[in-house]
This record gives sequence, structure tokens and C-alpha cells, in this order.
Amino acid sequence: MSWSNFKYVLLVLLSTSLCLFGATDDNELPAPKRWDKRVHLRYEGWERLKPTHVKMQYAGGMGVMSAGVGWDYGKRRQWETDFLIGYLPPKYATDLLFTLTVKQNYIPWSMSFDEHWALEPFYCGLYLTTIAGEEFWKKEPGRYPNRYYNFSTKIRPYIFIGQRMNFNLQNSIVQHISLFYEVSTCELYIISKATNKSLTMKDILRFSFGAKIQLFKK
Repeated sequence: MSWSNFKYVLLVLLSTSLCLFGATDDNELPAPKRWDKRVHLRYEGWERLKPTHVKMQYAGGMGVMSAGVGWDYGKRRQWETDFLIGYLPPKYATDLLFTLTVKQNYIPWSMSFDEHWALEPFYCGLYLTTIAGEEFWKKEPGRYPNRYYNFSTKIRPYIFIGQRMNFNLQNSIVQHISLFYEVSTCELYIISKATNKSLTMKDILRFSFGAKIQLFKK
């Protein structure tokens, strides 16, 4: 995978670092809302680079299975940035292939039902996935002079919406475990739908699910 393919990743990493280091002080946190009990547990200095959670996800255009770490920020942890590595087994390609995904999540609401259960009824975001392999390209190769292929097969941007259910553990290591599902699509599917009316929503939408483990501040 060439270095140029990671420029998008570096841009997101830079913006994430600015958000992490630009977080407000603890005394600026608002009082907890009746339903939304989220409070950001802030690190100090370089400790802000420590991941706040780990994630595992099945499907979603980032391989059959992917896993990685992420960081949350914002006064109520409403923003998350994840970095995930996935794989595509040989049965779906010519060889075992790996993917790299940078994912940005926005979680505007959280509803706490009791001490243990909380629902995030809606969240959304976008992610960028790149895949290793010489058969994938960022720009159309010269062997296609008529430009039949106008989309990169190596880099794919997605948008998504989803829901999460949280179970609070409140132990020394794990704060809560979340189960989530997402519905996503990419620019190729959207343009294909616009130019081919025979395609249904089932043809352009992708369903995925996974788990998130929220870590306590250490």
C-alpha cells in the first residue's frame, strides 16, 4: 500500500489530535441532564493519546471482520474517532487482504434507563476505508483509455447511521459494553442508484453490527 493512500488517514489523525488536546477543563462540564448521564473522563497532557475504547465490527465495507481502538471527546463524549484493521478472506478475493479504516462518529443523545442500561437511539458518521492489493487502484490505470472505471477501487468513503445499547459495568477496567448496528452506503452505490432506477434500497445499503468496550480512565 503506497504512502499516498494514507494522506486521508493523516488528515483525520491531525484533526483528532487537535480535538483531544483542545478539550475544555473539567470545571467547564455542564451539569448532568436527566436522561443523558454521559460525562467525559479527561486525561491530562500526553495521556490524552491513550485510547478510550476498543471496537470490533462485522461487515460494513471494511472487511468481513475488523477491530481497532478509538478516542472519544466532547463535553458528553459525543464525538468518537476510530482506527480499525480488518481482513477479507480468500473466498471473497484472490488472496487474504487487509483493510484500514478511519471512522468518525457523532452521538448526539444518550438515554439512561437505570444504573446499568442506556440507549443511544441515533448516531451517524462517516468513514474512509482502503484495501491492500495490487488489483485495487487509487486512480484508473492507463489500460482503460476510455475511462470506463471512474471510481477508485482502493479507497471508499461511506456514510452511516446506527443505534447502540450500553450495559454499564462500573468495574476497575471496563466502564460499559455496547452492542450496535449500522446501516451504511458509499458514493459508488449512491451514484449507481441515481443512474439505474432498477436498483432497490436493498442493493445500495449495507448492514453491519459490532461491539464497543469503553475503558475507564487510568
